[in-house]
Amino acid sequence: MLGHRRTLHFLLLMLIVNLGGCASWFSDDSVEPAVHLVKVEVVRAKLLEQKFILHFRVDNPNDSDLTVRGLEYRIHLADMLLTEGEHEHWFTVGPKRSAYFKVPIRTNLWPKVKHVVKLLKNPNQQIPYRLQGEMETGLFIAHYVHLERNGVIIPADLTPE
Repeated sequence: MLGHRRTLHFLLLMLIVNLGGCASWFSDDSVEPAVHLVKVEVVRAKLLEQKFILHFRVDNPNDSDLTVRGLEYRIHLADMLLTEGEHEHWFTVGPKRSAYFKVPIRTNLWPKVKHVVKLLKNPNQQIPYRLQGEMETGLFIAHYVHLERNGVIIPADLTPE
């Protein structure tokens, strides 16, 4: 009987010690990944529909793999909403590495053509853009990385000579 009690106490002690390790499963000491809009590629530009490919880079600063599930995005050009949407694409970024992915988008700038023409009037003038969104990461439990990037484009740099 005394042996059974010792065994039971030993098992309870081991259970308590091992449950302390489980708490580390839910704590997150990792650094959030960085997401950069690297390039905007024009695929086709017609009157009522424009197709682009957005090229993104994800930097994983951590010592473990990063699973990316998808991206929700909004892109503003000056004060005008250029496009918004979601892109579901699963991929893994290795530890201390970067990965690139492409997001195809479609938009219709026809209702905003006056504003776009005004922005493009001086091709050497900088036009501010803003990327906002969330990147969904995690293999089993979702984690959302908030994105907010600002920059400028110069239209003259995008047109071939």
